[in-house]
Amino acid sequence: MTTIAGLNARLGLEGVLTFKEGIDGVPIAAIANDSAAAEIALFGGHVLSYIPQAETQDALFVSPLATTANGKAIRGGVPICWPWFGPDPEGKGRPSHGFARNRMWNAIASQAIDASTTKLTLGLGDTDETRAIWPYGFELTLDVTVGASLTLELTTRNASEANFTLTQALHTYFTVGDINRVTVRGLEGKYYFDKVDGGAKKFQSDAIAIEREVDRIYLDVAPEQVIDDAALDRRIRITSTGNTTAVVWNPWIEKAASMGDLPDAAYTQMLCVETTNAADDTVTIAPNESFCLGAVYTVER
Repeated sequence: MTTIAGLNARLGLEGVLTFKEGIDGVPIAAIANDSAAAEIALFGGHVLSYIPQAETQDALFVSPLATTANGKAIRGGVPICWPWFGPDPEGKGRPSHGFARNRMWNAIASQAIDASTTKLTLGLGDTDETRAIWPYGFELTLDVTVGASLTLELTTRNASEANFTLTQALHTYFTVGDINRVTVRGLEGKYYFDKVDGGAKKFQSDAIAIEREVDRIYLDVAPEQVIDDAALDRRIRITSTGNTTAVVWNPWIEKAASMGDLPDAAYTQMLCVETTNAADDTVTIAPNESFCLGAVYTVER
């Protein structure tokens, strides 16, 4: 296993990017430049934190009870759901949301683009273990660019000899001041599948307010959504590429209380607005071809 010292010797950037131990001893890249600070865990290729310079509050939410014990995916931040989103699409009992979010990724490259912008590239490839779960060769890379915005680019290359089809998500947990004072704009006029109501197809007429458990896949979405957070007096703008679906999720009271890695009241301080290829928004990649799913997160006053 790569050591912290080895990571710093190979990819550390003096005064900008340092590797350290994080949750349960997992290696974490800590970035601090003239624009923002961020943390990225190698376990899961998991972005944990993004705080623009002018802000005191993290844009991302991570549960204080998050753990990687027994290979558990980190609760919060930006879990990568891949190569499927949601339950096992073939009903074989494989883990929900695939296997990328609970595997150790490799740190591939780091770059100080300028004093305000830093880029870290992580990668995950197939192994005997992954091929037993999903029988394809692949090269998965995550480019994390930390600047005035946080930019994530998840690129899948098909390294096998046959086409494969996937669904996926940047399952992003955002920090909010008070869920009762949050609205999500940009999904008005769109249909969605309501997973709390058995997958019923419904229509979103107005901005989204969270007043109960919400688990929805929005269809034919525009490339931008905005979280209006009155309690923190800020907006988070999400701009996406490579997708036609988006997911909005909050577990609300009962489900939050049933989750061992989430404090009971934490649902009031988090909201997931996810950039996804979900439902019928599937991606088929031919051998030696690639596909990129991307998102840019900008905090605005």
